[in-house]
Amino acid sequence: MSAEEAAVQTGPEQAGSAPATGNPARPIPYERFLDCVHCGLCTAACPTYLELGDENEGPRGRIYLMRAVADGRLELDDRVVRHLDHCLDCRACESACPSGVQYGRLIEPFRVGLRDELGKSPAIGRLERLVIGRLLSSRPALRVSLGAARLAQVTGLDWLMNKTGLSALLPRTLRRMREQLPRFRYFVPRLPRRLKPVGERRARVVLFTGCVADVVFRQTHWATARVLQQNGCEVHVPRGQKCCGALAYHAGLLRPALPLILANIRALRDVEADAIVVNVAGCGSMLKDYRHVLEEALAIADPGARGEIEQCLEWADQVVSRVRDVTEFLCELEPVPPRGRMDLRAVYHDACHLAHAQRIRSEPRRLLRMVPGLELVDLPESEVCCGAAGTYALTEPELSDRLARRKADNIVATGVHAIFTPNAGCLIQIQKALRDRDYAAWIAHPVEVLDRSYRELPPPLPT
Repeated sequence: MSAEEAAVQTGPEQAGSAPATGNPARPIPYERFLDCVHCGLCTAACPTYLELGDENEGPRGRIYLMRAVADGRLELDDRVVRHLDHCLDCRACESACPSGVQYGRLIEPFRVGLRDELGKSPAIGRLERLVIGRLLSSRPALRVSLGAARLAQVTGLDWLMNKTGLSALLPRTLRRMREQLPRFRYFVPRLPRRLKPVGERRARVVLFTGCVADVVFRQTHWATARVLQQNGCEVHVPRGQKCCGALAYHAGLLRPALPLILANIRALRDVEADAIVVNVAGCGSMLKDYRHVLEEALAIADPGARGEIEQCLEWADQVVSRVRDVTEFLCELEPVPPRGRMDLRAVYHDACHLAHAQRIRSEPRRLLRMVPGLELVDLPESEVCCGAAGTYALTEPELSDRLARRKADNIVATGVHAIFTPNAGCLIQIQKALRDRDYAAWIAHPVEVLDRSYRELPPPLPT
């Protein structure tokens, strides 16, 4: 059976639900589908294909499905949608593709068509829409909810809920969120609006703080700011910035993501800075994709919303052209060598939206190898997704857990003391996977080990 036959056989004769009306491929230029030459090299890089071995669960199969729906040859039933929902949007297929297929620019707008235009998703119900579109994308809402979670952990209420089985009564999505949370230990204050450089100023930068990262991993923001200061950067933290919108957009929810995108472009376009520095791979990828996302939004926007989108499209390049991952920016700047020893064996896990979406691989490793005493060893399948993938751990828990266990197996086999990864979602996912294995290690962003080395502090005890 050919790949096309395997993909298209999941059609209406094998599914019981009624087809949806409308065409979710409307904002996608049809030529993007034609870029795929069906060679299949992408399948070996796809995490869901590696786990499931199904042509419909690989990039080539999903492109066939989307194109067949766009052509009207395949009914958009729940089974087709499930195959598309299973995609992690890790974009490993883009790294593997010799033809330059823009898979992210296919699956992401197609999902928007499924969710926002057709209301079609077995995986995302009303609660998931509320959590993804309202809670996770709002720093005030996150502060309140995670403040309650912190209090529950500190007082022992969290332990009691587990002991009595009360946690099992929570809805699946909320139960998953609670299980994924890291162990909170101390309160980290908000970053000031401006931090002075150490020594002569070499650059003026904006630090993008995002939403989940600012609430859950604020210590990483402080470490990033201090590392930038040590490298002669004047660091600014504008108060007008919002969540980047990635969590909602990658889930196909453009409507809640769009106001955040427009607000960030307005807040960042006129800021006097050499770079907009980001320390979360998913946020950096999203910011760099703002022009593409706005073009897709314009293609499906209501007439009343077009004016603001068109205006922000004119400003988008002023923001996008300056966005840099912190490891990318430091290597461009030529970093000051850190001096403090870190006698550790460590691995680096490639966050998907840094390695595949932004094509940044060598820079984090270069910085880690600058730290005296740190031995960086190879992690098997370093570029295979850990299963976090934004909100994937909430909406597709079974596949997410399978990939998390796969990642944990590879880490444990190395026997390292530390794991470094440049994305908040990966940090949460890997912490949970290793906690389930009772594997004690330091799990952190690469800038955190740099920060401790600059300050000549020892590594923290593994937890």
